Amino acid sequence: MSCLNVFSRFNHFLCLLALTLLPLTASAFDLNDLQQQLRATPIVRGQFIQQKFLRSLPQALTSRGDFTLAAGKGLLWLLRTPIAQDLRINADGISRRDESGAWQALPQHTGAGRENQLFLSVLAGDTRGLQENFDLTLTGEANVWQLTLTPRSALLKQIFTAIQIDGGALVDRIELRETQGDRSVLQMTGAVAADALTPEEQRAFAD
Repeated sequence: MSCLNVFSRFNHFLCLLALTLLPLTASAFDLNDLQQQLRATPIVRGQFIQQKFLRSLPQALTSRGDFTLAAGKGLLWLLRTPIAQDLRINADGISRRDESGAWQALPQHTGAGRENQLFLSVLAGDTRGLQENFDLTLTGEANVWQLTLTPRSALLKQIFTAIQIDGGALVDRIELRETQGDRSVLQMTGAVAADALTPEEQRAFAD
């Protein structure tokens, strides 16, 4: 599989990632409570470990890094290994930071605009918007829960069979199952809610 195809799939994944990074703390647990909780915590930081299982490779591709999710601003996805690469998703799409520190917009691949809109719907806590494209099944309690997203739109059905999210006070694990048999597993470690962005994060979102 070419690097371009792997990167394109990674972009698909990033556009939906925001759903999994916001803390859920209310004792009652249904989709209405989920919507309120998504809107209640504006900033989440942590580390990630992502494993990509491809049918064409005997071992998983593993990457590690840091993230910052800020409602109304976007997602900073800072890859540290196996290579260093900073990505940002906001209302304008996906950008990559170059060696000079400037953000360069990446070309929009097919379906990116719609997926970015899904991402922004999640940041706004718009579960109704998500239900236009997914069937949502929420089980468990606030401290141990599972959310399953089953694609409803024709576009997303071509990419994913399901997205499964597991968590407690914060999201712990996400698994994306693709129609071609590949899958991605993302684990968040050290994720915490924050009240304000750091000066560096403010510059990254403002540039």
